[in-house]
Amino acid sequence: MSFFKNLFKGNKEQEVKKEQIVPLTNGELVNISQVPDEVFSSKMMGDGFAMKTTDGMIVSPVEGTIVTVFPTKHAVTINSVDGREVLIHLGVDTVNLKGEGFEIFVEENQKVNVGDKLVKMDVEFIEKNAKSSMPIVVFTNLSEGESVKLVEGTAKAGELNKIEIVK
Repeated sequence: MSFFKNLFKGNKEQEVKKEQIVPLTNGELVNISQVPDEVFSSKMMGDGFAMKTTDGMIVSPVEGTIVTVFPTKHAVTINSVDGREVLIHLGVDTVNLKGEGFEIFVEENQKVNVGDKLVKMDVEFIEKNAKSSMPIVVFTNLSEGESVKLVEGTAKAGELNKIEIVK
C-alpha cells in the first residue's frame, strides 16, 4: 500500500490550477446584462461582468500578457495564461473621449499578474461626458457551454472567489 501511495503522491501537484479571475476595481460587481449598451448586455462579444467603480483604479482581473492598449485608452485586451482573450472596456461610449479621463500604466506585450494596475479612470469626468463609467470585462473566446458566474454585490479589486468561469 505504501508503495502505491508514494507512486501516485505527486498527482495532486500536477493537477491544473484553475485560473484566478478577480474584480478589476473596488465597487459593485454586476451582471453584464446590466451594462447600458446592447453589444455588451446581450453578450454579442462574449460573456463577462461589469462593475460600478468607486475609485476608478483598474487592475488586471487575470494573469497574462497585454495584447492591445487602444490609442483612445478606453480599452485594453489581455491574453490570459490559460489562453482566454479578455477585453477590458472602460465605460460606454468612452471611445469618443479620445483618451481624456484615462491614465494608462501598461503597454503592449507587457506581462501582468492578477491585481497589477492597468488604468486610472477619472470617474467624475467620464460620468459627465460618456454614457457610463462602468468598467466591463468580456471573455471573447469562451468554449461552447462556458459562462461567467459571479457573486454580485460589493467587491474589492483583486478579491478572490467572486468570479469564475463554469461549464
